Amino acid sequence: MVQGPHPAPPRTPSHGAPSATAPVRAAVPAPAAPLTGAPARVVGPEKVLGAASIVRSLEEAGTEVVFGIPGGAILPTYDPLMDSTRMRHILVRHEQGAGHAATGYAQATGRVGVCIATSGPGATNLVTAIADANMDSIPLVAITGQVGAPLIGTDAFQEADIVGMTLPVTKHNYLVTNADDIPRVIAEAFHIASTGRPGPVLVDVAKSAQQAQTTFSWPQTLDLPGYHPVTKPHSKQIREAARLLATARRPVLYVGGGTIRSGAAAELRALVDASGAPAVTTLMARGALPDSHPQNLGMPGMHGTVAAVAALQKADLIVALGARFDDRVTGKLSSFAPHATIVHADIDPAEIGKNRAVDVPIVGDLKEVLADLLPELAREHGVHGKPDLAGWWKQLDDWRETFPLGYDEPADGHLAPQYVIGRIGELSGPEAIFAAGVGQHQMWAAQFIRYQRPNSWLNSGGLGTMGFSVPAAMGAKVGQPDRTVWAIDGDGCFQMTNQELATCTINDIPIKVAIINNSSLGMVRQWQTLFYEERYSNTDLHTGHGTVRIPDFVKLADAYGAVGLRCETKADVDATIKRALEIDDQPVVVDFTVSRDAMVWPMVAAGVSNDDIQYARGISPAWDREDQA
Repeated sequence: MVQGPHPAPPRTPSHGAPSATAPVRAAVPAPAAPLTGAPARVVGPEKVLGAASIVRSLEEAGTEVVFGIPGGAILPTYDPLMDSTRMRHILVRHEQGAGHAATGYAQATGRVGVCIATSGPGATNLVTAIADANMDSIPLVAITGQVGAPLIGTDAFQEADIVGMTLPVTKHNYLVTNADDIPRVIAEAFHIASTGRPGPVLVDVAKSAQQAQTTFSWPQTLDLPGYHPVTKPHSKQIREAARLLATARRPVLYVGGGTIRSGAAAELRALVDASGAPAVTTLMARGALPDSHPQNLGMPGMHGTVAAVAALQKADLIVALGARFDDRVTGKLSSFAPHATIVHADIDPAEIGKNRAVDVPIVGDLKEVLADLLPELAREHGVHGKPDLAGWWKQLDDWRETFPLGYDEPADGHLAPQYVIGRIGELSGPEAIFAAGVGQHQMWAAQFIRYQRPNSWLNSGGLGTMGFSVPAAMGAKVGQPDRTVWAIDGDGCFQMTNQELATCTINDIPIKVAIINNSSLGMVRQWQTLFYEERYSNTDLHTGHGTVRIPDFVKLADAYGAVGLRCETKADVDATIKRALEIDDQPVVVDFTVSRDAMVWPMVAAGVSNDDIQYARGISPAWDREDQA
């Protein structure tokens, strides 16, 4: 077995967001540019059409870039958009691409991503991206056109009730039929999307409202009576959490994506250092704590490291920070961490106790939670002394040494995908951004690239959206133009949104795409191998093995104005990656032909206990089922 990098020594919308028809009262400050820190300034009044009011509102909300496609019901807004000198519009090739690009932009920058589409099929094509952003708590504002107000409910051409369709998958949404409401609604949308637990907000604007005369004036306050996200944690819960962390014998910090959303990476590192406890970083939290940190055990869950999974199972205290206790981490919930006291800190009170009973609930923004927890922990250390974790670390280090991440060299002569992805990470460096699709390549990218900073790993964690990678990488590159941005994609995922290569070429967005081409729907094939007696029903894509390549990704890249490269031997891997890194004036697509028999290990099969983790096929750790010393 070839060893990879040695581990170094989703939800219910909440916060009381107002319903689509809720009145708005109680004042909340509304900065002119909520995400830039610019002071509020009086803007307006200006006599404009509703369409121009949309554009002016987006500008005042601090929007720098919009991803979208025009169509009949949103066309009035595209006319004044053409004259904006403060916003860049990027014409995508599919509305789903617009939504994922806005998400990639938001994940890479921490700002609100913005996308725009027309009514009917344009709006419905955004639903997948909106649902994806909702599951992963991404701040997103989606603007859609709607048929004229008199036509709503008549089954007019390209009418669709997008507000009704997206109610379950947005943090909040609006239908605007009065042009005078546009500035207020857009200001509220940005505020709701970016505060509390971030999430997507949809603003559906009737064409008649876009065409109506109105007065634009950017609001100086927001009135949202039902929306009061709690950011400051309760001191009693903080004290109890500190006491437990100071006295536990087998503590684990279970770090979720909320740590990155709150910008709390520095505070997290301080807590890790002060507590001496091991930390596990979920799929959505990769990079929140550097992989080089000696207390980082890696990723827990279905394809997590043995050490991370075992640590949670054997812990006597789990401090969950912005994590959801989702099924991919817990495995069979009834057998998850059976001896652990649970401290759960989250901005969203709906998450606390939803899946796992909690002993100490802490509602608050993680940046503030950790800032308050650190001095309390120091005080508890003064009372109790620092805990003796030597026996715990001896066990953890034994698991790390015995069960490191690794892989077998393929017997079929094709490339090992783990090797390819590991080399991409090593040669690109920690300042790069990596956006993954969904499937085996996603798990390998989470396992074999070492992440040293937050916002460097972008993926669709909760919804598992194939096609996420290319447009998300595009949005990330727009938001962080000075960073190298890779889309780590599968040959199946890539074919769902590869048309956005045209967007990248035309708009000078030089992303790099690594297609981990096993000529299969790889994760589905892995499950067929393990659970369906190797009956490979409809998973062969004919993209990479043999003489037939449909499509030929190198030729496809050329057709889109990108540079197409192919790598089929281990000896050529580094040179091919270096060549891709040298090209900075156009997109690059690299077709890495890898073994279709490679599998993602370790693995906890769906629905079984984490105690039954397999290190490799047929190999399970024989750890002591009793509490460790």
